[in-house]
Amino acid sequence: MRTKLRRWALVNILVSGSVLAVSGQWTSPILWTFVLGIAGLTLYAMTATTSDLMNERFHPPSRGRDPVALRWIRLSALAAIVVSALDARFHWSPPIPDLVRLAGMVGALAAFALVFRAMVVNRYFSTVIRIQEDRGHQVVDSGPYGVIRHPGYAGMIGGVPLMAIGFGSPWGFALACVFSLLILRRVAVEDRFLRANLPGYPEYAGRVTSRLVPGVW
Repeated sequence: MRTKLRRWALVNILVSGSVLAVSGQWTSPILWTFVLGIAGLTLYAMTATTSDLMNERFHPPSRGRDPVALRWIRLSALAAIVVSALDARFHWSPPIPDLVRLAGMVGALAAFALVFRAMVVNRYFSTVIRIQEDRGHQVVDSGPYGVIRHPGYAGMIGGVPLMAIGFGSPWGFALACVFSLLILRRVAVEDRFLRANLPGYPEYAGRVTSRLVPGVW
């Protein structure tokens, strides 16, 4: 537990410190809402999962399917965060009202909460598309997976654009929308892969018919 807490503290100090430093908004209550919210969510995720699960999520043993697209997903997410923070510092975009920014940041934290909940519930949650035969991969249909098939992706698609709004950055929002489109494609690719390769997934898809939005898709 001490090791987990040390890692949690180090990660949050580095990430939060970088965000606040690049944006230059050290006293912004909106950005501190984001920083403290992310700190709470990462603490929840780290304490609720075991070390082998964290290794699978952040250091998978293979590249899996669609590795080139994953690289672009990561780059677009990083670009959205960096540009949003720089926009907050240099005011490249017209100002967004604080209430809209606060609503965006709260919405982003709610979306990221869905991502972290999916990570905790699904012990096979990974950054790569693969069948984890080494870990006894099975269908997970509990928690948010009982409502939609890809809750983690749903949270990512909504969370990053809302975060850019929280920073007050239309430029960051535009890059975040690119990220969301890449994730949307990823959902289609992964869903087809799981249908073809994971035993029990076609039956699960018959029960839980929505990929991202209940009753829509």
